[in-house]
Amino acid sequence: MALYFANAPDSLVRDALAGYAQAHRGAVVYDAEHGFVRTVRSSPTRRVGLLSGGGSGHEPLHIGFVGEGMLDAACPGLVFASPHNRQVFEASCAVAREDGVLHIVKNYTGDKINFGIAAERLAHRGIRCARVLVDDDLASDSGSVAVGRRGTGATVLIEKILGAAADRGRDLDSLAALGASLAERSRSIAVASGAHTVPTTGRPAFELAPGLLEFGVGLHGERADRSVRQEPLTDLVTRMTEAIGASAGLVRGSWLIALVNGLGSTTRLELYAILHELTEALERHGVVLVRSLVGDFATSLDMRGFSITLLAADPEVVELFDAPASAPAWPGGGDRRQELPSWNSTGRSPAAGYSASRTLFPPLSPS
Repeated sequence: MALYFANAPDSLVRDALAGYAQAHRGAVVYDAEHGFVRTVRSSPTRRVGLLSGGGSGHEPLHIGFVGEGMLDAACPGLVFASPHNRQVFEASCAVAREDGVLHIVKNYTGDKINFGIAAERLAHRGIRCARVLVDDDLASDSGSVAVGRRGTGATVLIEKILGAAADRGRDLDSLAALGASLAERSRSIAVASGAHTVPTTGRPAFELAPGLLEFGVGLHGERADRSVRQEPLTDLVTRMTEAIGASAGLVRGSWLIALVNGLGSTTRLELYAILHELTEALERHGVVLVRSLVGDFATSLDMRGFSITLLAADPEVVELFDAPASAPAWPGGGDRRQELPSWNSTGRSPAAGYSASRTLFPPLSPS
């Protein structure tokens, strides 16, 4: 048993948010009364405020992406629990601009309900509100999951791209349409060799025999519907890439932005090796990786695992992705603006009119 370093399980989130605001004072403020984190500086050209949120335990999602060029505010709930609609309403009122506020919402039942109630309250206040629903998780693309695909790592990429678009003065309808397109073009899959530690018990959420992986774990630490034998990294990443490619219907020449995301206790050494294997797998299919991020962006407490997110991009999306941002958790080092290949407008995903029958990726083979 390994308990978290905390005064008590029910005080950890509150104490962490206070510490986060202290660590990044001058960039963000924490409204403890209403339960949200807000940026201190935002572009004066914005006509729409951007807001997201969800359960704690996924840090740096979402609070780490509040800042210049990204979110105006984020509403953290308790561990793996939706924020209350009151938090979302108060934060929305605080950051709404002349054309309203855009909610970026992961596709979970609690989040949808509470953001929906807040949107109704905003309408009564006369504040325009629209929603972008992120549903990239392939593991939950099943009839047994009532809500459908859940929102995971793609949320980070969408928050960044929409932040840049908002800074250019786009209106609410335009941002909502762009967000919907980005969500449709994003897919993720996650694997784990060990469960997260439950804060209230200090014990693993589930047991996994040595040599096995959970293929398709959830962001809330849900175990997958199947376990597979641990295999060499090349084979594992190929399997994950083909699962995403088959779902997204990628074609030769497609441009991709990739997120290689640690779930809490996977080392950077491993994550960079994963990116290398991902690049190799995509090149074998003639798909172009134009931008990539590696690190812990959307975690599941201390889960031993990682996720891969692919977003089908075009020149405009890459330009928005490259725009400056200074949110505390957004990477500032290095240069992601490497030279781009020639753009072929036919290298797009089914979201732009291509059928899955033209995909270069085979269906996922049985384990």
